[in-house]
Amino acid sequence: MNPFNLKNMESKEGLEALFLYATEGILVVNDKGEIIRSNPSVEKLFGYEKNELIGKRIEVLIPKRLTDKHTAHREKYNHNPHARSMGAGMDLFGLKKDGAEIPVEISLSPYSNLEGKFVIAFIVDITVRKQAEEKLKSYSTELEKQVKNRTLILEEAIDELEKTKKDLNKALDKEKDLNELKSRFVSMASHEFRTPLTTMMSSLSLVTKYGEKDDKENQLKHVSKIKTSINNLTDILNDFLSVSKLEEGRLENMPEEINLNIFISEIIVEMEGMVTLDQKLIQSYSGNETALIDKKLLKNILFNLISNAIKFSPQGGEIEIITQVSSHFVKISVKDSGIGIPKEDQKHLFERFFRGHNAIHIQGTGLGLNIVAKYVELMNGSLDFESIENKGTTFKIIIPQ
Repeated sequence: MNPFNLKNMESKEGLEALFLYATEGILVVNDKGEIIRSNPSVEKLFGYEKNELIGKRIEVLIPKRLTDKHTAHREKYNHNPHARSMGAGMDLFGLKKDGAEIPVEISLSPYSNLEGKFVIAFIVDITVRKQAEEKLKSYSTELEKQVKNRTLILEEAIDELEKTKKDLNKALDKEKDLNELKSRFVSMASHEFRTPLTTMMSSLSLVTKYGEKDDKENQLKHVSKIKTSINNLTDILNDFLSVSKLEEGRLENMPEEINLNIFISEIIVEMEGMVTLDQKLIQSYSGNETALIDKKLLKNILFNLISNAIKFSPQGGEIEIITQVSSHFVKISVKDSGIGIPKEDQKHLFERFFRGHNAIHIQGTGLGLNIVAKYVELMNGSLDFESIENKGTTFKIIIPQ
């Protein structure tokens, strides 16, 4: 027969065995908060010798920072004792004899007899569980961190894909623009080259004819036409070359110190061969003689602006080139009294191949002002204009030094 049957366990000896050999710590406390019994498990848990806790107040096992709060809770519990777990949803700590704190779970069971009112406290060390919980929490935090990092990487990858998509769309748009540009270029070039070449062929034939008749006047007239056609072809080729260099990024702003007054005077002398009957190029210069500027870019800008002023000005018209130079900037204005730019055309003025509706009959590529704007931008300058139809146009450039 099993000596540890239920009847044996209900005996005094059986209950004593349960108390002594229970793996849970067990304390019996009276209504004054004094420990009257402690089992070996609780003594081992808190680091006390056998019966060393007897007679001590229960607060000896409570961390000092929690003593006052525990005393108040204990007194409140004594007014309404009932079986329950202590600190539901809270972290409870016990104080060992050596001063170390341990996390614990505590269940309370009140009872009373002729000797008074008592509470049995069942105490379990949950250090291992807390460590496992902390480790799980750490794993969870690390997992969240990894998920966040992965999400961030994914978001960055998506952003990169979006950027690539935008770059591809941009490249496709640019390719479409280039294809359109090529089509317009071929169409314009075939027309613009054909006109001066036809004029040259016709004039050459007539020069020969008038030469046989010794008609010097008509010979000179057609030689002048050939000269004008060559100048037009040169302008077209220069525009195409400039566009090519700009597209390929082969142009740089390389300022150098030059005598700007002499430089502009030489350009005006060079362009006097392009003026029509009775047109005049007038130069006005004020300020410092020298300037720090890229003369190649400036020459191209002035050639475009002055040749436009010549083309769009009437016979006998005046074209003014006004220059002001200070230690901080160079300001150049090219003013004509020509056909002007219609107001509705002005917003498109610097677009490639754009030509005002009142200039269709005049030779040109529609590239010149676009090139001028790009060159001024390369020089970190600004470009502006004022124009009134049939009264003239003034272009102003300001280039910092």
